[in-house]
Amino acid sequence: MYVPFLTKRRGGGASAGGGRSSGSSSGGQERLLVVILQREKRFFVEWREGRLIFKQREERIRVVVSGKSRSASTSSFGGGKPFMIPSGQLFAGRSAGGGTRGQVFGTRAYGSGYPGVYSRGVGGRGFPFYFWPLAWGTSAGLGFGAGAAYMHTDEYGEPTNSSRPGGVMASLPFTSNSSSSTFHLVADNTTLSSLLAPITTNCSSFLASPSANTTLSPFNSSALFPEQVVQYFRASSVALTLDGYNNSAVFAAENSTSDTALPAGTDLALLACLNATIGQAVPLVSGAESQARMGMLWVVVLVAVVRVFGL
Repeated sequence: MYVPFLTKRRGGGASAGGGRSSGSSSGGQERLLVVILQREKRFFVEWREGRLIFKQREERIRVVVSGKSRSASTSSFGGGKPFMIPSGQLFAGRSAGGGTRGQVFGTRAYGSGYPGVYSRGVGGRGFPFYFWPLAWGTSAGLGFGAGAAYMHTDEYGEPTNSSRPGGVMASLPFTSNSSSSTFHLVADNTTLSSLLAPITTNCSSFLASPSANTTLSPFNSSALFPEQVVQYFRASSVALTLDGYNNSAVFAAENSTSDTALPAGTDLALLACLNATIGQAVPLVSGAESQARMGMLWVVVLVAVVRVFGL
């Protein structure tokens, strides 16, 4: 079997010493290798005309952070050494970078998803994933008392702020095919565009119309609210909301009450799929070290598989 860059091409026939031919005796091993690689979601894999073809399964984007264009991708592990935003740039003096994919999950509280930070609110914080936290608008939480004041901040501008890394805020709807549940993914424009393909691919069996979920809508602060959030990600720069959900805990004093239960009939299978896929594929900016490790890891894995199966 020919694996690009790792094995040499063989001749068409069996060797004089009774070596293995390219016929059916190796077919099972070829299929098994394809299955092994397909289980790693970073690759599309197929066996075509006697060759193993694999392409990296990822979306790459460019985001401007601290005046510099940086590459982010759905397959990045994140990481790298944090740095201080230099003078003359927005949020000068704050730290940026260092967050890893294993740290992207938050809770239902605005301000969650920051590595090592367990209080809510986003005021004065750094940017471990480079992306800014969501801005729900200055009217968010108004009328709900002092406990909700942390939500209506203008520190990061309005949702339409074009200086936001990844662009202005937008949303994508995802409706269940087995219940009335409709979720909305809220993030910057570029992040949403990157997550569209992984979600429609991984969660198609739970979606009412996967092919219809292709149009990003401008963020509407009159229709999407922080009390609808069922999960924050990536330092509260991404949120998943559920229509009809009203989590009163976000308006109360911190740690004074538990989150409101999800409505009866919520499609938990779709919710689980969305959460898992977003966590696995939300775009991250890679540190140079983590990118190098990723490349070397794949060389080691592929060489090991080739040796084990004698390909």
